[in-house]
Amino acid sequence: MGNSQDHKKEKKKYTNENEDEKKAAKADSEKHKDARIEATGQLTLDENESEHNLHLITIIGEIEGHDNLSSSSKTTKYEHILPQLAAIEDSKKIDGVLILLNTMGGDVEAGLAIAEMISSLSKPTVSLVLGGSHSIGVPIAVSTDYSYIVPTGTMVIHPVRLNGMVIGVQQTFDYFKQIQNRITGFVCAHCKISKTRLEELMMETGMLTKDVGTVLVGKEAVEEGIINEVGGIRDAIKQLHDMVERKKADTK
Repeated sequence: MGNSQDHKKEKKKYTNENEDEKKAAKADSEKHKDARIEATGQLTLDENESEHNLHLITIIGEIEGHDNLSSSSKTTKYEHILPQLAAIEDSKKIDGVLILLNTMGGDVEAGLAIAEMISSLSKPTVSLVLGGSHSIGVPIAVSTDYSYIVPTGTMVIHPVRLNGMVIGVQQTFDYFKQIQNRITGFVCAHCKISKTRLEELMMETGMLTKDVGTVLVGKEAVEEGIINEVGGIRDAIKQLHDMVERKKADTK
């Protein structure tokens, strides 16, 4: 009788210790996730019923190039994003990638580098435009396999800006034209809009005060053939799960 009671006590103690360890491990995991989000704006979504590992990357604020922006600015650093994308491609654990965008644009070369990296991933990719994906954010938004925009999301389409610089030589004009062609070429290759129509939107003079370009809101971006569909995070994640399932089925 005494041995039976002792056994029950030991079993209960062992169970409590296991529960405490699980709680401590969960707390450490949550702390690690919070720290990762704060440091890089990235997270692995791995607690879903489908048991897929989806990597989340956020493109927010201004896309930073070779020069550091002020500490008060929200920025996306391309030197953080590019190695992470390479690691995702190399990882057997990551099944798909979700890109959330709320960016004002930024450095053209850095933005195009990010867009090219995303478009060349072998993993299924989905983007979701939230507050906005302006300027060089447009190529990033269309670089994924499928794209969404929320009803109130905006996309500003405009030509490469010169930041107040005075162009003094023909070579500089030619250089900016070359950059513009790279951007339009990438965008048109990754969505349904034609080059002619995209350039028309870029050069529109009646919408932006003292500037040229076009603001597209929600479904307008879909109607122009830039974004695939209007939707939110539920739609984006569901689409990504479906794409992962289809890829796994194709590889069997």
